[in-house]
Amino acid sequence: MNKKLLITGSILGMLGIILGAFAAHGLKALISTAAIATFETGVRYQIYHAFFLLFLGNTTMVSLKMKSYIFYCILFGVLLFSGSIYGLATNVLTVIDFKTIGFVTPIGGLGLICGWGLLLWAVYKHKVN
Repeated sequence: MNKKLLITGSILGMLGIILGAFAAHGLKALISTAAIATFETGVRYQIYHAFFLLFLGNTTMVSLKMKSYIFYCILFGVLLFSGSIYGLATNVLTVIDFKTIGFVTPIGGLGLICGWGLLLWAVYKHKVN
């Protein structure tokens, strides 16, 4: 599980940097300034949670079972939250109307909140030796 967390965190971080650079350089002429800011919000949350997974993969205060629950909350949260934001911000560039799936953004946010809440619970319950 720790290896999966570290690999996923690394991939999310790498993709976050790539998407951030793409927004700054490739999208600047194609979408509005407000849409760029929205896209960058998705990037920021993706990178925050890449670091979260890297931390989680390196801590011994959380059981492997709890790490698994947290991992899936964070992974699905990032995919739904940041992914839908990327789609909404670039909506004018596609034939797909991402506004129809905009309702998944808060569901993704809830997944992220649950991941943080589970981490809080696991650390709180951890017995200090």
